[in-house]
Amino acid sequence: MRVLVATDAWHPQINGVVRTLATVAEAARPLGVDIGFLTPQSFRTVALPSYPDVRLALAWPSKLARLIERARPDSIHIATEGPIGIMTRRYCRRRNVPFTTSFHTRFPEYVSARLPIPEAWIWALLLRFHRPSRAVMAATPALADELLQREFGNVVLWPRGVDTALFRPRAVDLGLPRPIFLSVGRVAVEKNLEAFLSLDLPGTKVVVGDGPARSALQRSYPQAVFLGTMAGQQLAEAYAAADVFVFPSRTDTFGLVLLEALASGVPVAAFPAPGPRDVIGTAPVGALNDDLRAACLAALHLDPDACRSFAERQTWETSARAFVENISRVRHDAHRSNHDAPAPEQAYSLPDMRR
Repeated sequence: MRVLVATDAWHPQINGVVRTLATVAEAARPLGVDIGFLTPQSFRTVALPSYPDVRLALAWPSKLARLIERARPDSIHIATEGPIGIMTRRYCRRRNVPFTTSFHTRFPEYVSARLPIPEAWIWALLLRFHRPSRAVMAATPALADELLQREFGNVVLWPRGVDTALFRPRAVDLGLPRPIFLSVGRVAVEKNLEAFLSLDLPGTKVVVGDGPARSALQRSYPQAVFLGTMAGQQLAEAYAAADVFVFPSRTDTFGLVLLEALASGVPVAAFPAPGPRDVIGTAPVGALNDDLRAACLAALHLDPDACRSFAERQTWETSARAFVENISRVRHDAHRSNHDAPAPEQAYSLPDMRR
C-alpha cells in the first residue's frame, strides 16, 4: 500500500510532528506500507513571521495535483492545516478522493497567545477543515475526547512511540551544579517556558532548543543555561544528564519529549494539562501539580528505572501499526460505500492561503 502524507511541517524543522512522521514512515515499511511525503521542499517557500526556520509553501494547485498524481497513492493523509494541507484537502474534495487527517497542534491557543483573535474562531476553522476527513487521528484519549466534544467526527487514536535505543539512561556529566532540571523544545511563547525559568529551584535550569523567545528569555534569566538546538546522540546525552524533565506547556497535544525523557530514565514534572496527564496517567513516573515548583521537587524522588520501563512499552512499531490500521479501515469503508461521496467543495475561508 502506498500512502502519501501531505505536511507543512518538514525538515529542516525540528519538532514532534516531523519526528513522528519520519519515524512512522520507517516503522511502516516492515508492515508492507510505503509512506511518501508532499512537503514544502517541492515548492517555493516564504518564512513564517518570527519563525525563520518554518517555511510556508506557495503551493500552486496545478503543481500539487501533478505531484499527487505522479505519486499514485492508494491513500492520502493530511497531517497539517497549513497551505499544503489546505490545497491537498481541496484536491481531494474536488475529485471525491477520501482522505484522513491528524490533529497535532492546538492552533487556537497558539494564535491567541500572539494575536487578539478569539480561540472560538480558530476552532471553527479547524472544525471546518477536518469535517470531510474519514478519520481524524488524535495522539491521546484526552485529545480525542476533546475533539469529539467540539463536534469533530470520525476521531480515532494514533498513539506515539519513542526510540528506546537512542534515548536511554547513560552516565553524562554536563559539568553543572546538580540537580539539573531540563526542558526541551521550541523556545516560544506558547511553550510557557517562563513558568519554568522563574522557579526558585536548586541546581541548574537547562533549556535545549531555539526559537523566537530565546534572546528575551536569556536576558531575563541569565542563571539558566541555554544549549540551543540539539538532535541525535547529542540530544540523547542531554536528556540522560538531567535529573528532572520539566514540561511547562499547557497547550501541547502530546509532547513527544515526555517519552524521550522517560526513556532516558528521567522523571517528568509538569502542570496537570491534558498532554502530560494523558501520557503519564497514574504511573509513578511524573509529578503533575498546578504548583510547578512542587512538581519539580517531587519528581526528584521518583524512580528512574520505573521511567525507563514505562517508556519501553511505547514503541514506534505500535504507533505505525495504529496509523496503518486507521488508513486501511478508511480504504475498506470507501470501497464498500462508494455511493457516499463527499458533498461538493465549498469555499474555505482562508483565502490568503489558497492563492
